[in-house]
Amino acid sequence: MSSKHRKLIAVVGATGQQGGGVVRALQASKQFKVRALTRDPGKHRDLADEVVEADLKRPETLKAAFEGAHGVFLVTNFWEQGTDELEQATAAVRAAMTAGVKHFVWSTLPDVKAIGGGKFYVPHFTGKARIDRIVRNAKFENHTFVIAPFYYDNLMGALAPQQQADGSRGWALPLDPTLRVIHMGDITELGHIVAGAFAHPDEAGQGEYLPLVGDFMSFNEIVETLNGQGHRLSYQQIPKDSFARSFPGAAEIAETFSYWEAHTYLGSDSLDRIALANEIAGRQPSRFVAWARVNMSARGTQKASR
Repeated sequence: MSSKHRKLIAVVGATGQQGGGVVRALQASKQFKVRALTRDPGKHRDLADEVVEADLKRPETLKAAFEGAHGVFLVTNFWEQGTDELEQATAAVRAAMTAGVKHFVWSTLPDVKAIGGGKFYVPHFTGKARIDRIVRNAKFENHTFVIAPFYYDNLMGALAPQQQADGSRGWALPLDPTLRVIHMGDITELGHIVAGAFAHPDEAGQGEYLPLVGDFMSFNEIVETLNGQGHRLSYQQIPKDSFARSFPGAAEIAETFSYWEAHTYLGSDSLDRIALANEIAGRQPSRFVAWARVNMSARGTQKASR
């Protein structure tokens, strides 16, 4: 299709893990022109067909960034210092409406407050879920919700195995390792679902929820998978209270695990949503065993632990 006739999609957070995957998937589909939005376009000139300055903390940059776009992909970063997700998303939705955007795709998370009847306090999930209503009420011609899973590469980052008191390497966490509750995936593959949603608005543009799920595992299964690939990793379940006091942010992680134990990561029977997401993406996401073999080589991990 000539570039003149391809619809333009504006991607917020184009240099991050989610947005970067969306840019690559849209480019690979060859159906769309891609406008990458970044705070520093000078650094990323070759990222997409167009690279434009936009900053969610400066809402006045958004209208021009969305101008002429058929679709917008929005992700916000809860963990970034000074982020007010509700404020940022509201400004982005407003700017997209003003710019005449037809299809709005929002990267959300399960509504833990609603699912758990207020029992669990997990603001980085519930805060995103609160924004769904704003997207819905904006009455775009099409809107889609995509859901990021537990990132596989958290197991090399925030939840990487640590040296334990008994000399082993592994995890000491307040999560029952026997419960299969973790919906997981390679976050760079979220883009396939987003590109599929823009390409198939009739099937995926009426407020559908499309989670990326490559695997559904217990922590014991994660450890077994890795040890089967030559790692020597351990797991110990520890009390929630002692973990919650161990570092800044630990209390919310402990609360997240309690929510998983009660309701799983996605919070409900999500098989239909996962099946639809894979159909829209036109592919099955990578399984953990395959991802780990490529990304978490046992030799590399053992070297790093020395």
